[in-house]
Amino acid sequence: MSREELLELYRQMVLIRRFEEKSTELYTQGKIGGFLHLYIGEEAIAVGACKAMRADDHLFTAYRDHGWAIARGLDPRRVMAELLGKATGVSGGKGGSMHLASAEHNYWGGHAIVGGHLPLATGVGLAIRYKGEDSAVVCAFGEGSTNIGYFHESINLAAVWDLPVVFLVENNQYGMGTAVERASAVSDIFQKGCAYDIANAQVNGQDVLEMYRAVQEALDHARKEGPFLLEAITYRYVGHSMGDPERYRQKAEVEEWRARDPIRLFAAELRKRGVADEATLEEIHRAVEDELVEIVRFAEESPEPDDAALCEHVYVNPVPHR
Repeated sequence: MSREELLELYRQMVLIRRFEEKSTELYTQGKIGGFLHLYIGEEAIAVGACKAMRADDHLFTAYRDHGWAIARGLDPRRVMAELLGKATGVSGGKGGSMHLASAEHNYWGGHAIVGGHLPLATGVGLAIRYKGEDSAVVCAFGEGSTNIGYFHESINLAAVWDLPVVFLVENNQYGMGTAVERASAVSDIFQKGCAYDIANAQVNGQDVLEMYRAVQEALDHARKEGPFLLEAITYRYVGHSMGDPERYRQKAEVEEWRARDPIRLFAAELRKRGVADEATLEEIHRAVEDELVEIVRFAEESPEPDDAALCEHVYVNPVPHR
């Protein structure tokens, strides 16, 4: 990977972190409605995975989706506009935080129902095989989703039909407020792939380069052989959503994980390799701050959706006649 590519990975992680922190401010000001699930602490997963994906690959995510959208290349100004419910948002301001999507980027959401997108990702994998294409699907979800029926039905069918789907588990240790070991009989989630005889592995989700290599290998396997279950070990520093009082964990645990912060670790790696000095990294942070001002300005100055927009995208236009 070139110096420019490495620095771009760093820039993306910093942008996602600052985007999320700014979203917190806007939410507390009442400018963002509904739920808000932040990605702070998990940036290396989306950035590393999207770097490994091709433009013709497909991406599905759950509701903790802002970082994924930015890493996939969606305009962060339009992502913020979507959070503020503006007409310029990626979903026209009608989807909000949990329903980001872009057909242009083969990014099919942003799904609010836990695990509800796994069957959809499997279906796209079936379409790829049916058409004889070479693309693949990355489907990201939390470890809690692996305890529900959607997971088992999807992974079983993908295995039976050798579908090109990478099931990417973001194990941030908690399904809402329940620790993984209290909810799952198998806490090493990647081992669940053994039940369906599919390839599986575990990766350090705090290391963006390890994520890149792991997803690259998983995608290569998916294109040639069939599904892959990849578990990324990570941690979210903040609550499940903005309404979470976090009574289920100690501050010491959070601080322990902050010592393994993915941005801090990658900054150290860049300095160690001689890719960047402190001044270079500080310049990236300053540029991100300038970009963030423009992101928020664009979102706040964008118009609200027209009333007529309520009826758009409800039916196929024109409505087919039987």
